[in-house]
Amino acid sequence: MYVSVVLFTADLRLHDHPPLRAALQGGRQVVPLFVHDRGVADAGFAVPNRMAFLADCLRDLDDELRGRGGRLVVRSGDVVEEVCKVAAEADADEVHLAADVSAYAQRRERRLRRALEAEGRRVHFHDTVTTAVAPGTVTPASSDHFAVFTPYFRHWSTQRLRDALGVPRTIRVPEGVGSEELPSRAAVQGVSPGLATGGEREARRRLAAWLRSGADAYEEGRDDLGDDATSRLSPHLHFGTLSPVEVVQRAGVADNPGARAFVRQLAWRDFHRQLLAARPGASTADYRTKRDRWRSERTARADIEAWREGRTGYPVVDAAMRQLRHEGWMHNRGRLLTASFLTKTLYVDWRVGARHFLDLLVDGDVANNQLNWQWVAGTGTDTRPNRVLNPVTQAKRYDPDGAYVRRWVPELRDVRAGAIHEPWKLEGLERATAGDYPDPLITLADGLARFRQARGRE
Repeated sequence: MYVSVVLFTADLRLHDHPPLRAALQGGRQVVPLFVHDRGVADAGFAVPNRMAFLADCLRDLDDELRGRGGRLVVRSGDVVEEVCKVAAEADADEVHLAADVSAYAQRRERRLRRALEAEGRRVHFHDTVTTAVAPGTVTPASSDHFAVFTPYFRHWSTQRLRDALGVPRTIRVPEGVGSEELPSRAAVQGVSPGLATGGEREARRRLAAWLRSGADAYEEGRDDLGDDATSRLSPHLHFGTLSPVEVVQRAGVADNPGARAFVRQLAWRDFHRQLLAARPGASTADYRTKRDRWRSERTARADIEAWREGRTGYPVVDAAMRQLRHEGWMHNRGRLLTASFLTKTLYVDWRVGARHFLDLLVDGDVANNQLNWQWVAGTGTDTRPNRVLNPVTQAKRYDPDGAYVRRWVPELRDVRAGAIHEPWKLEGLERATAGDYPDPLITLADGLARFRQARGRE
């Protein structure tokens, strides 16, 4: 009996899983394997919120496998070493896994290929597992990747997606391959109290509910902070409990403005991945440098700490930062506003903000997080790199009655709607309704003047 190993990474599902379906061909036995990567932990990416969500996902995946006669094998250590050990224990002649795009993942793939081929085993990397369109599929005539989203999206939209794959009915795992105990969310310390539940079953429930009652209104409501008309599917896309191919196909069936706007956001994920695949250094270095002389972390320490704690004096910024800490997630409009405030109003290096987001975001990944931060900071792919988002103007537009601010900044709960986004203007008894809420760290005019001077715009 031939045996395959399927290495699960950011694809923790059974629906539409090309590596698993390929591994089962010919009636093969399969070892479904997940490795707690020591390299990820050493790099500081194994943070509580993602580890807790991951524990949910692995337990759910194991349950689903057991319902089909299989089980999940869990190991910890160096991924290459553990895959080779499991392949030897199972006498497997091939290994299947999803292709990835980060510099770390690409190095790991090269190491894995060399190690397995040296042992006479084959390794297969599968595209369109974590993306709808594979990086490198859509390229301009003069470059290896698109640097601007709009032309990328125009070409991306013409691609015919592969058909989504069904769930295997039976999965047979060979005897004699040992596994560690499955992790438990309860064992993880420091988890955000409002962290969502992980796992494929929860992901599919959320997707079905979103397509049934949320997607149609997405175009007009996606920036509304108070109503939160977003899908909240990003953690499931990050961990791969949902297939991007299947999500695009199911959303595209509706073919209305809301569904089209939602699919466009999914294309942004693929855009960032094709960019990072071509320029892996963009995870830590400016994609397009502006030769910024950012304020040092030592000089800006008090401002950075106030930003992290949600005590900047700008209510919508503080609400978003407090939502991040409580839920391990933040509304997309909030992400734009908090990033713009840190990099352009406080003039702090985007890497400081990106690191904090990665420390808390359950959906935090290198491609989306780093490249979105660079977009806002003006060092990435934004065609207007010097734009500055005004948090007051934006708050009045996207949280007009202050519902979002009241939810996350209880000090301002009793401030009237007309003043809630500028509480520093309150006087007398009205000022007392804001409690100990702080005054702004800096005026928007002073922050803008400093930024424009630093960028040579004045």
